Formats: sequence, C-alpha cells, structure tokens
Amino acid sequence: MEENMEEGQTQKGCFECCIKCLGGIPYASLIATILLYAGVALFCGCGHEALSGTVTILQNYFEVVRGPIDTLDVFTMIDILKYVIYGVASAFFVYGILLMVEGFFTTGAIRDLYGDFKITTCGRCVSAWFIMLTYIFMLAWLGVTAFTSLPVFMYFNIWNMCQNTTITDGANLCLDLRQFGLVTISEERKVCTGSDKFMKMCESNELDMTFHLFICALAGAGAAVIAMAAGISALVRNYVTLTSQSLGKYCTRF
Repeated sequence: MEENMEEGQTQKGCFECCIKCLGGIPYASLIATILLYAGVALFCGCGHEALSGTVTILQNYFEVVRGPIDTLDVFTMIDILKYVIYGVASAFFVYGILLMVEGFFTTGAIRDLYGDFKITTCGRCVSAWFIMLTYIFMLAWLGVTAFTSLPVFMYFNIWNMCQNTTITDGANLCLDLRQFGLVTISEERKVCTGSDKFMKMCESNELDMTFHLFICALAGAGAAVIAMAAGISALVRNYVTLTSQSLGKYCTRF
C-alpha cells in the first residue's frame, strides 16, 4: 500500500513538473523563431536555385556570355547574391537561437526555478539592444521583400507573354535585357515573340521553375518580416514588464 502511494506521488510530481515546464515556455518567441527559420530557409533555398535558373536562361536563350573575372557583369552580381544568401542563412541561424534564449530568460520559468530576481542595468541594456537589432532586421527584411518582388515582376511579364502567345502573334514584342539593366547599352541581347528561341524558352522547364522559385523566395522573405514583427512584439512586452513592474520582479511568458 505504501509503495503504491509513493508511486502515485512520484507520478503526480512528474506530471506537475511537466505542466510547470510547459507553462513556462515562451510560446510567442517560439513561434517567431520557427517562422523565422522557415522563412529564411525558404528564401535562401529557393532564391539560390532561382538565381541558378536565371543564369541558365541568360546563357541558353539570350546568349549572354560571362565576361572576364575582373569585370562586373550580371553573372558576377548573381554570384555575389549567392554569397550574400549563404551569409544570411548562417547569420539568422545564430540569431534565431539568440531570439529563443532571450525569450526563455524573460519568462516566469526562470523566476519559478531560481526565485524572484531584479533585472540589472546590464540586462536592461542587453534587452534594449536586442529590441533595436530586431527592429533593424525587420526593416532589412522589408527591403529584401521589396527587392525580391522585382524579379517576380519581371518573370511574371515573361511568363504572361508565354501564356498568351496566340494573342501576341500579330505583335512583334521583344524582351530586351538592356531595359532591365542586365547588360550594357552597347550590347543587344533580346528575344522576340516570333523567334524560335522565345518558343523554346516558353516550352522549357527553366522559365516556369525559376518563376515559381522566385515566388517562393518572396513568400519566405514575407514570412521573415512577420517573424521579426512577432519577435519584436514579444521582446518589447517582456522589456516593459520587466522594467516597469516591481523593478523586474514580475516576469512574463512571452
């Protein structure tokens, strides 16, 4: 009988401990971190493959030739953008961990485990700095979203022309890369609707795949913006609560 009572108390204690741990999870920070990882992964992965598809389209259908190594042409800019994507993926992997750690250290779970505590001046400075950094990242991702919408718009026009080839039979429409700033003014790299290259480009998988990859990259950038907004909301709430109520004795669960 005593063994059964002790076993029941042990199970009850484990259950209460699990409930206590689950109650102390910063769900807002957790959701923001997961959304940030998903958005960055979608943007970096799809953006990288979309840039590779763009290189294939430029070489196969517009006959753009890669220049010397010391010249800054469209292929060099694409390579630079790929390296930027590598850096973004690495940086925001670390930032996501820091965002989650900051959320955990401003929850009620720390107070319940270690007792009431007062936030120090250094802690307030770190929290304020993290809020400012998150706000800057949110503005940066807004810029990335706007920048990513440009190739989506360009590919949408090309894709729309391919979908309406029967309507454009009578008109001689051309896609000139000089209009997009991809080549110099002296170079004439264009594909017209009545040419075989245009028909082959429309029938190829590269155009359709690259267009949809850029759309996915745009969606990933938008998800990162939403994650930054959710993260900064949780950080501001935690910071205000920690600094205003009882000099940091009250903790939140965000």
